Amino acid sequence: MPGLDPAFIKRVVVSIYEAEVNMIAHANGGNIVVTVDEEKIVAVFNDVDPGIPDINLAMQKGFSTASDEVRQPGFGAAMGLPNIQKNSDKLLITTEVGKETQVTIISYFTNQTDELCQPTPFFMP
Repeated sequence: MPGLDPAFIKRVVVSIYEAEVNMIAHANGGNIVVTVDEEKIVAVFNDVDPGIPDINLAMQKGFSTASDEVRQPGFGAAMGLPNIQKNSDKLLITTEVGKETQVTIISYFTNQTDELCQPTPFFMP
């Protein structure tokens, strides 16, 4: 879409990147669907296993369940979910431990600004 603010593009890229890294580091497969319409970009990440036992804990900066293998090349810094929240307009997380997690990220074109938006988090364990 022509005329998009570079800061908006950066926010979308950061949130999608963080979600895909989380999926690769923590899940046993999954899929990503991104849709774009006149109002927004919606990215839905569906993964298989292990689920998130405590979403509130996982949302805290510095908390990580990443293995040493994931941390060694510089990933697993425990900023993924907080960065997604900070860089998106809406964040929806549904999870079932031992089964799956779905992360939905919504970014509205009307919130293009040089400053980060005030996200509206919505968590549903």
